[in-house]
Amino acid sequence: MTATYLLGIDLGTSSTKAALYTPDGRLLAESTAEVPLYTPRPGVVEQENEDFYRTAAQTIRDCVQTSGVDPRHIAALAFDSQMAGVGFIDDNYQSAARFDSWLDMRCQPYIAQIDKEYGDLVTRLTGCPPTCDHGPKLVWWKEERPSIYQNIAKFVMPSAYVAGRMAGLRADDAFIDYTFLHFTTLSDAQQGTWSGELCAALGIDPAKLPRIVEPWAVVGEVTETAAAEFGLAPGTLIAAGCGDTAANALGAGIVQPGMLFDVAGTASVLAASTDTFMADVENRALLTMRSVIPGLWNPLAYIGGGGQALRWFRDRFFNTLHGREQPRTADLYAELIDLAQQAPPGADGLFFSPHLGGRICPAAPAMRGAWIGFSWSHTQAHFARAVLESIAYEYAYYLQILQRAIPNLALHEARAIGGGARSTAWNQLKANVLGVPYQRLQRSEFGSWGSAMIAGKAAGIFDDLAEVAMRHAQPAGAALGPDPATHAQYAPLVAKHIALQATLHETYLHTLHD
Repeated sequence: MTATYLLGIDLGTSSTKAALYTPDGRLLAESTAEVPLYTPRPGVVEQENEDFYRTAAQTIRDCVQTSGVDPRHIAALAFDSQMAGVGFIDDNYQSAARFDSWLDMRCQPYIAQIDKEYGDLVTRLTGCPPTCDHGPKLVWWKEERPSIYQNIAKFVMPSAYVAGRMAGLRADDAFIDYTFLHFTTLSDAQQGTWSGELCAALGIDPAKLPRIVEPWAVVGEVTETAAAEFGLAPGTLIAAGCGDTAANALGAGIVQPGMLFDVAGTASVLAASTDTFMADVENRALLTMRSVIPGLWNPLAYIGGGGQALRWFRDRFFNTLHGREQPRTADLYAELIDLAQQAPPGADGLFFSPHLGGRICPAAPAMRGAWIGFSWSHTQAHFARAVLESIAYEYAYYLQILQRAIPNLALHEARAIGGGARSTAWNQLKANVLGVPYQRLQRSEFGSWGSAMIAGKAAGIFDDLAEVAMRHAQPAGAALGPDPATHAQYAPLVAKHIALQATLHETYLHTLHD
């Protein structure tokens, strides 16, 4: 039998998930394992690179055993991984220090310094303003842990660490795929190269930077040793893979200009697809990621606690008032959204700021949540609706920036995934605010399927990834089109929300300085 099965593995912040697929997208087996987070001191969040490797071995082995597939019939595998943290290897491709998580804020002073001195340059070249990502973290290690920094041969992502170890690579073979470049602070994203100007500005040795490759580049084959650990056949092809957001977008079929991608989860992420690179130097709100698909870009922004704000409201107010404990397995959204439907669009003038832990896009870490405009007449339904509408208003703010930068971009469809995507009412609310039809998809797992497609291209099973992705991202019912009258009603409310956010930013900024 020809080797045709494909493995896609997602190396997330808190868990690793492996999934085995047929080339037609049918899921044969999947397995998940928890990945520890280490917090030795306040503000420090680390992970062990070896935990990524160990859990990848465990979950892949489980998938192969559960499926009953002969490992020799697995054509290729690819990883996707969390994107903004950074790992380090020595000359022998062994871990040189713990993985510096995207949740770790030790580099905050260096973010501020880079932003002050080189913020416009970083944003213009990478497509991403200075934030908690690779560049500031590397500067922190160089300045605060110089002996460890000296011993670092290359910096790598979790996907490259595991793939490199499986293939028996040396440090000179270390790689990063181009979907991560916006988070490096050190790249020329449009050229797909490292920027000598930014490396010099930040004082980072270019010799420590891995080679840049395409996601489907074959970086090696599974060694005899790794084959025994992972339950695979020696010689199985390993593709470079990509970042987790890029894998999810590919899995959801976000492969044409004018499409939107809404990840309605703990964080609320809105990404667009465009054939034009943009650098949001003026607002510092949008981050432009390179799509897996050549020639496409994904300008995106996110709320650090979109779905989390709903959980907070449910746990602190809704459950308390109803005198009950919500089961952990209960649908987070259903009852709250049903309640919100009892209030009219605009919640009778009540606004909510969803940035309970600080605003991410644009960066305003001092900001906090706020209720604005409530009166005697407002009910619990109004408060619930205001939470939902605040997330849609933030999305509308992102799209205003995008459409000013790319005026000819016609937005024709939003595809929603995550827990919030299950709610027809919330999808309809977003469609009405944004003026874009909302579509839910049949598939429930997108990241590992995106990685599996990349593995398929590396093995020569797939040629046109965009065509394959579109064919397998099938809708779950008809799209929800915006109601023109309600969309018109929301337009001035979006403008008011944006103005209120600016006022809150100034308020919290003065409070911080005082």
